[in-house]
Amino acid sequence: MDLQVISRDGEPEYAVLPWAEYQALLKAAGVSRAPEAAPSVQSAASAAADSDLPSFDQLGSLRQAKGVELAVLARAVGISPSYLEMIESGNREPDAAIQRSLAWELGVPGWRGEA
Repeated sequence: MDLQVISRDGEPEYAVLPWAEYQALLKAAGVSRAPEAAPSVQSAASAAADSDLPSFDQLGSLRQAKGVELAVLARAVGISPSYLEMIESGNREPDAAIQRSLAWELGVPGWRGEA
C-alpha cells in the first residue's frame, strides 16, 4: 500500500493514499457509495432552491441532535473548536472546503445559501 502519514505534534493525524486503494478499502469495509473524486459544482441559485437543506444557523443544533461534540467535529473537519464555535454562532462563514467537510461529517448532502 502506497501510504503517506501526516503527523502533528509527533502524533499521526492524517493518512493519504491513492484513490484506487481508498476505493478498495471502502469496498472491503462494505461501504457501497464513496464520495466522488471531484465534488460537483452546484450553482448558488440551485443551492438556495433546496429548501430541505439546513442553513448554517442550524449547524449547532444539527451537531447536537446527532450527538457529536463540538471538539470532535472540529477535529474531524480539520479546524479548531474555537473556529467551529464562530461558525456556529454566525461570526464566521466557512469556505467551500470546510462546508463540504461539515456536510460529510454530519451526513448532510449540502448547504443552503444565505439570502
